[in-house]
Amino acid sequence: MLKRIVQATFLLTGGALGIFFMPELLQLLGLQDIPFLNTPYSLAILGAIIFYIATFWLVDYVVNWVKRLEESLVTAPVTDVLFGSLGLIFGLIIAFLLVNVIPLQDIPYPMISTLIPVFLTLLLGYLGFAVGFKKKDELVSLFSIPARMNKKKGASEEQTEPEHEDKKLKILDTSVIIDGRIADICQTGFLEGTIVIPQFVLEELQHIADSSDVLKRNRGRRGLDILNRIQKELAINVEIYEGDFEEIQEVDSKLVKLAKVTSGVVVTNDFNLNKVCELQKVAVLNINDLANAVKPVVLPGEELKVQVIKDGKEHNQGVAYLDDGTMIVVEGGRDYIGKTIDVLVTSVLQTSAGRMIFAKPKLLEKAL
Repeated sequence: MLKRIVQATFLLTGGALGIFFMPELLQLLGLQDIPFLNTPYSLAILGAIIFYIATFWLVDYVVNWVKRLEESLVTAPVTDVLFGSLGLIFGLIIAFLLVNVIPLQDIPYPMISTLIPVFLTLLLGYLGFAVGFKKKDELVSLFSIPARMNKKKGASEEQTEPEHEDKKLKILDTSVIIDGRIADICQTGFLEGTIVIPQFVLEELQHIADSSDVLKRNRGRRGLDILNRIQKELAINVEIYEGDFEEIQEVDSKLVKLAKVTSGVVVTNDFNLNKVCELQKVAVLNINDLANAVKPVVLPGEELKVQVIKDGKEHNQGVAYLDDGTMIVVEGGRDYIGKTIDVLVTSVLQTSAGRMIFAKPKLLEKAL
C-alpha cells in the first residue's frame, strides 16, 4: 500500500512540475514547435510519465526512508514529536510570510522565482522542527514556570514557599542509586515530591552492570535492584525522563542541565557533582550531608560505652566506633582492645570526611 502511495505521489509531482518546467526543457531540446506538446494537459502527462519511470529506481529507497521515519516517530517521546511539530509549523509560517514579502515578480528568471519559495519552505521548516525538537526541555520549563507561579496565586508567601519546595522534582544520579540509602530515605518519608530517573542514568547503570569487572558489575546490579524497590515497593511517585542532551557528553553535566530546565533538585552523594551544582546555582541534596547531620551530637565531657576494636596510629592509642560509624580515638586504649569500656569524651574534630571523637578511658579518670 505504501509503495502505491509513493508512486501516486510521484505521478502528481511529475504532472505539476511538467506544467511549470517542461516548456523550458522542450525549448532547450528544440521541440517547442510540436503542437500537441504545448498544451497544459500534454505537459502534465509527459512530466507524470517521466516521474513514473523514475519510480522504478527510486520507489524502494523512498519506501524504506518512510518506514524508518515512521519507526522514529513511533518510538520517539510524545514531547519530542509535539514540540518538533510546533517548530515545523512556526517555520512554515515564517516561510509563508517571507515569500509574500519578497518581490519575486521582479526576478528576471522564472525558474529562480519559482525555486525560491520551495527552498525557503524546506529550509525554514527544517530549522523550525530542529529548534523545537532540540529545545523542548527549555520550552517545557518556559511554559511550566508561569503555571507554577499562578497555581497558588491567592495563597500567602509563607504557605506557598514550602509547598513549592516539596513539589520540586528530585533527580537521582548514578552514585546515589548505587549507594542504596536513597531507598530507605524515601521509605521513611523524608524525601517528598516526584523522583525522576533520567534515561541516560539508566543507560550508565546498565553499562556498569554489564561490565567485565566483578565489583563494577555487582554495583550496577545493586543499583538496578534499588530502582526496582523504589518503583515497586515504595509509595512515592517515580518518573522516567526519556529525553537526552545529545550535545553534552558527561552524565553529570546532563544532570545539571536537566535540573536547570526543570527547576529540579539533584540528589547525589558525589562530592564533585555537589560542588558543580553549587557553582551553577542548581539545588542539590547530598546524602552524605544528611547522614552527617543526623549523627548524634557528642560534647566534650560526655560518657560513652564503646568497644575498642584495634590499636591507633599513635603510641598506646585504641580505636572504637559508634553505631553510625563515627570513629573514636581512645588515648591509652591499646590495653583494652577487644573489651567494652566506659570512656570520657575529651574533644570532637569535624573534618570533610566526617566526625572524629577523642576520648580517654573513664578508669584512668577515676585513678587521677
